[in-house]
Parts: sequence; structure tokens; C-alpha cells
Amino acid sequence: MTGDTARPRGRLRADLLYVGWRPAEPPPDPGPPPSPPPLPALAEVSPDWLAAQRREHVLLARPAWIAAGTGTLVSALGAAGWLAAFGPAGLAATVVAAGLVVAGLGLRSAARASGRLRAQIAAERHRVDQFRAVQQAELAARTAEHTGRRRDWQLRRAEAARRPGWHPAVVPVAVDRIDVAGGTLRGWTALLTMLAAPRLAAGGEVTVLDLTEGAVAADLLALAANWGIRPLVYVLPDDLPRLDLGLRLPADSLADVLALTAAAADPGRAGPAADPARDAAMLAGLLDVLGPGPAMADLLLALRALAQLGGPRPRASEPRLSADQLAALSTWSGRAAEQLVVDRAWTLAARLRALGPLGSAARPRPPSPLRIAATGRRGTSVGNQVLGAYLATALTEVLRQAPAAPPWQQTVCLLGADRLPGDVLDRLCDAAEAARAGLVLGYRSIPPAVRERLGRGHAAVAFMRLGNAEEARAAAEQIGTAHRFVLSQLTDTIGSSLTDTIGDSYTSTVGTADSVSDSVSASLTAGQSRGRGRSRPSGFAPFGDGTGSASRDQSTSVAVSDSRAITEGINTSTSWGWSTSRAIGANSSLAGSLQRSRELLVEQHELQHLPQTAVLLCQDGPSGREVVLADANPAIMTLPGATLAGAAHRRRSAGRT
Repeated sequence: MTGDTARPRGRLRADLLYVGWRPAEPPPDPGPPPSPPPLPALAEVSPDWLAAQRREHVLLARPAWIAAGTGTLVSALGAAGWLAAFGPAGLAATVVAAGLVVAGLGLRSAARASGRLRAQIAAERHRVDQFRAVQQAELAARTAEHTGRRRDWQLRRAEAARRPGWHPAVVPVAVDRIDVAGGTLRGWTALLTMLAAPRLAAGGEVTVLDLTEGAVAADLLALAANWGIRPLVYVLPDDLPRLDLGLRLPADSLADVLALTAAAADPGRAGPAADPARDAAMLAGLLDVLGPGPAMADLLLALRALAQLGGPRPRASEPRLSADQLAALSTWSGRAAEQLVVDRAWTLAARLRALGPLGSAARPRPPSPLRIAATGRRGTSVGNQVLGAYLATALTEVLRQAPAAPPWQQTVCLLGADRLPGDVLDRLCDAAEAARAGLVLGYRSIPPAVRERLGRGHAAVAFMRLGNAEEARAAAEQIGTAHRFVLSQLTDTIGSSLTDTIGDSYTSTVGTADSVSDSVSASLTAGQSRGRGRSRPSGFAPFGDGTGSASRDQSTSVAVSDSRAITEGINTSTSWGWSTSRAIGANSSLAGSLQRSRELLVEQHELQHLPQTAVLLCQDGPSGREVVLADANPAIMTLPGATLAGAAHRRRSAGRT
């Protein structure tokens, strides 16, 4: 999380604590886009049908064209005979007239046949146009329906894309504390950043005490640097001279802090002298001797001087104590308590030795909303234990003297709290509750002392990965059990049948019947007779006396005959249709029985294998105890599908795990 993209987007609410992110319920799948309707083949006048009609027309019109050609030929021959004076003019005119009549009748029959063909083709085109109009109307209706379905699908897809994929898992600021049990250093780094970043963005202040020696706050520091925040960071013991925590407290309060620190750093707590009240009284007396504003090194020198047998004596190694101070220390305790004072002085000096450089080089620094104090690996185990106890105890005293503020305006995160005694944690919890400061306690393990404090009071508990089987089992029991209804037997029978039949038919039959009969006849008869006759007496008359006879006959006949019979038939019949039949049948039966069982809400095995940034958040909700699984990865905040809107409502309406 670096750069401006790591800034929280949306509206962060100051009355909520953001613990992690919950995946939203997946939106309903819009499915694949609806398929467009198939484009039907629009009806067209069949070219084969046109060719067949034209071939039939040619066959049927052939006699008419033959008659027209014959008549034309006869007319031409008659005209040619008349011009050549082959015959009488009347006969030629008759032949020409007869030929023209025959040709006219043939042409008229051919023209009528052509008109009928054109009318038939026009009728067929009109019928096809009507059928095509029906097809186009059906296609337009299917296209409009598909457009509506696709628009609805696009709306569903856009709505699914707009729906957020991540919602925050939140805790109201009404809780006093959040206890974190388990987890790894990497998981704590993510959780700390997730918790602290929204508090800083909302104008709050965050104090982190890191006792894990693992630099858990590294990502939070990087985020603060990107936001322009200059945090106060102290890595102990290297930065102990710059740390002034607790040094500004009154002498009595500082004495209590040091006495409780020494008691917390003493795991044995053995002996009657190990009484924090006695130690606090001794330290308060030493502070009075040293005067106002003493350095921690001066207090340790006074303890070592007081621990010397025979009374304090000035030494070259202790030049910071004046003669008056040494004299006051020599008369500080009586003879009866001398040995007891010496023993406790040595013990306190040994326990508090790690705090020697505290505040020796402290300088005023600008206030910062983010303060981090962490124990480093360069310190010793005993020294880091003392430093951790002092940080927690001093912060407790500071909180006790601080005025009350709005809830969680001051957020304190103590990581590695299982390294501190229980009474130190109890005092810190009480002080934070009195000051209305938010407190986050992180426990790497949950021993019995921690187990009995998890969730105590008004607190929420967050469980992270617990690799130890015993601790995972204890955490599962801590989360609790619930009654569940389990199906012991289930019978489900579902059947369905679907029959869908679609058919269409198209038939076209064309026929034509026509009868034409023409008869032409022409006859021409011409006759011519000439005769001459002489009659002579019977016998021989050589000198011209007698009788004789002679005759000459001539006849001409012309006949023209033409007969024609034409039969033509055309029949037209068209039928088309669309038939659909559909049958749907379904049957379903379900039988089940329930049994009541009590089971763990979260199993031990699941707690052992949680992802490093996974958090099981347990808190009291409107409907009872809620267990929510969240991801504490703060980088989810930068995802496009993450939203902060309506977090409280979603938390209240979230179902139980």
C-alpha cells in the first residue's frame, strides 16, 4: 500500500472500527447474452417457376404465332401475285384479305396469352409480397423481443458489475476493547494497518506498543509517510534516551510506575520484600532526596548507593550524586530496616537497570497523531521484558491522568500482550475504559491466563491463525456452539418432458385452359367458253360447196382453305401454412426429515489453517452473537469493488457463520 491509491476511498465513519473486509454475496449471474433470432429466407418468386411458366407460354402460344405467320405469308403471296398480274385483281385481294384475317387472329391470340402470363406473374408477385410482409412482421416482432431481452440482460450485467465485491467488517465504537488471539507477524501487520489507518483518517490518534520484536508497524509507517504524517517512532533500547514516557509524571506516580514495572519484570514474585507498595515508598523517598526532575540514571545511582553495606559513601564512579544527597541517603532508613532496604535496593537496581538511558537525550518534538514504541532485537531478553512492562505501566498511568475523550479518539494497540502479567493488562484495560480510549490487545498465544481474559467485559474478540492444536481447540470452544438442523434423509425426484413440433408448407400449381378455333376458306371458280361451228353436207365437194363445224372450251378454279384449333389451359392453386404444437410436462417430489444437533460454529481444524490475514470476528449483534469471517488485508481498500457505504447496516444484517 503505497502512493495515493492507498488512501481510503469513500466515507469513513468515526463511529465504526474497520477490522477487515468481507466478500459480498455474488450477484446473480446474468448468463450468456440472448441469441439473436435467425434470419429467415424471405419468400421470393421462384426463378424456376418463372422459367416453367414462360416455357409453357411459349408452347401454348406457338399455334397462334404459326397462324399469324401463315396469314402474313399468304397475304404476302397474294399481294405478290397481284403485282405480277398472275391472276385477277379480285382474287389477289381476296387472298390478301384472308391472310390478314388469319394473321390478326393469331396475333390477337398471342397477345391475349402474353397478357394472361403477365397477369399470372403479377398475381404471383403480389401473393409472394404478402407472404414476405407476414415474414417481415414476424421477424420484426422477434427482433423487438430479442432487443428487449438483450436490454434486460445488459441491465443485469451492468448491475452485477456495479455491485461492490467487498464490504468492511466493522465493530461499533461502543465496545471498550478488541482482543486479538493468535496470528502471525505478517497477519498482525495487516490487521494493525487495517485498524489504525481509518482511525488516523478520521482524525484520531493512535499509539502502538509493539513487544513482538518483529517490526509489526512497518506497513503502517509507510502508509503514514504517504499521507504526510510524521510519526514519533522509538525502537528500544536504541531510542531509549529520546523517550520521555512517564518522566513528566509526579514523583509519587513515577514511583508507582517503577515499582509496578519491577514487580512485572519479576516472574517469581517470591519473598515478603517483593511488595510493590514498599518498593513504591522506597522509590518515592529516593525521588524526594534527588529533587524535582531527576534523571533515571540518577535514580539508579541512588539505588546502588543505598544498596552498599555500611551506608552510602561517595565514589568516583558516582560523581552525579552530591554530598548532600549521599548524606540524606545515609539517614534514609533505620538500622532495623537496613538489610531489607539493601536487598530491595539491589533488586530494584538490577530490575530497572535497562531503564538507565531513559529520557537522557529527550527533546521537545512536534506532536503527532501516530506514536510507536517497539522493542528491538538488539536488546536482551530481560531488558526487553523490563522495557515492555515499563511501557505498558507508564501508559496506564498516563491514561489514568488523561481527561475523558470521545470513544476511540485515542486508540492504543498493545501487540504481544501475552508477554505481560495479567494484573498489568487488567490495570491497562481499566485505565483505557475510564479514559474512553480504545484498546486493542494482541496475543500470539492463549495460555490459561489469557484465555480467561478474552472477551471479558464489553469487548469483541478476533481470532486469527492458531497453529497449536490445543489453542485452536480452546479457541473453537471460546467461539461457542450452536444448534443446527441437519437433513438426515433427502429424496428428490424431478422429471420433465418437452415436445416441440414446428412445420410449414408451401404449394403452388399453375394451369391455363383456353380454346381457340379459326376456320378460313376461300374458293374461286372462273369459267370461259368459246365455240365455233360449221356444217357441210355429207359427200365430196371439191369446188367449195358444202357445210363444216369447230369448238374451243377453257375453265379456271382457285380454292383456299385454312383451319386452326388451339387449346390452352392454365390452372392456379396456392396454399401455405405454419403449424406449431408443444407439450410440456413436469413432476417433482421432495421428502426429507430433520434432526437437531449441537455443533461448534468453527472447527479446530479450520482455525489451524486460516490464511495469515483471515480474521474470525466475534461480537454481540442485534440478533445475538455474531461470528464473521473477514480478510484484514488493507490493500483490498484500493480495489474497484471495495466500498465503505452502508457498513453498519450490512454488519447488522449479516448472517451468522
